[in-house]
Amino acid sequence: MKALAVEENGALRIVEIEKQKINDYQVLVRMLAGGICNGTDAKIIHGKFKGFHTYPAILGHEGVGEVVEMGRFVENFKLGDHVLCPFQEGMNGPYHSGWGAFAEYAVCWDWKALVKSGVSQDSPDFPVSAYTQKVIPKEMDPVHGSMMITFREVLSAMKTFALQANKSIVIYGCGPVGASFTKFAKILGLGPVIVCDLTEERMQKARDLGADETFCSTDPDLTGKIRAVCPQGVDYVVDAVGRSQIINQAMNLVTFNGKICVYGISPNNSMELDWTNSEYNWQLQFIQWPTKWEEAQAHQQVMNWIRSGILKPEEFYSHVVPFEKILEGFEMTAKQEAFKVMVTF
Repeated sequence: MKALAVEENGALRIVEIEKQKINDYQVLVRMLAGGICNGTDAKIIHGKFKGFHTYPAILGHEGVGEVVEMGRFVENFKLGDHVLCPFQEGMNGPYHSGWGAFAEYAVCWDWKALVKSGVSQDSPDFPVSAYTQKVIPKEMDPVHGSMMITFREVLSAMKTFALQANKSIVIYGCGPVGASFTKFAKILGLGPVIVCDLTEERMQKARDLGADETFCSTDPDLTGKIRAVCPQGVDYVVDAVGRSQIINQAMNLVTFNGKICVYGISPNNSMELDWTNSEYNWQLQFIQWPTKWEEAQAHQQVMNWIRSGILKPEEFYSHVVPFEKILEGFEMTAKQEAFKVMVTF
């Protein structure tokens, strides 16, 4: 089968690998759609994803596939089901799994059947990613299903950050992740919602999604303008980009007992903190890897919002390309010519 591989030098190419064989507790899925992640995929390509060193690797973690084959003891999937988050398991020839959803086929686990057989969820070999492998309605556009993965990750992080209604929030960045933070902040009753980005196009996107105020991130008077909206400072500042300098900028913005929430993964892993001008009491919290269990718990809330029409997945991507043109999709992403690129099979 065909798959997208990244080499250690960052080169991308379509490769031929073996279709994976499933065990008794797995299902094989034929991939339907996936999303190019502007964060994780890009950082793996550039060798900047903390803790990831296994190249060459098959990319992709935002996928949807249709069940076409089932293991003997599978109980919680059926043929034809559309399932989120299929992955490649282990090595496939010389290729490691970079989650591996950009392939023609992938696998999912029936973790409940596995537990029923006596395998402990605390076992180091337990496939925790299986928690996120949820069935979605067949009538749902698979591209929209792929967007749900970003939505679930962001919503689960917001819950862990303990963001509360009627509190002010500044969000740095309005890419797909920052846009999700913006929309969910409005849905959950935070306000004012202030978004900072580099381009007018992204700031307009934030306003379209409900942002109360938008400011250019490089404005020399950015702190003054935000303080004009929130004179006592803001309750939360979210880094949805992954730039460590945002943390020091945020210290000039957070109110007493406010919180700096770091979600974006920075390419550098150290910095000097300067709290000279901050309040005496503040918090800094990193949630750069929402647990699979937490992500799974966010699934139904996201689905409810989509069904009600309050959340429209089509507002969070700009291009859809067939798998045969996935390299063009990554090129558009690298050149910032696309807000988010989705891939169909």
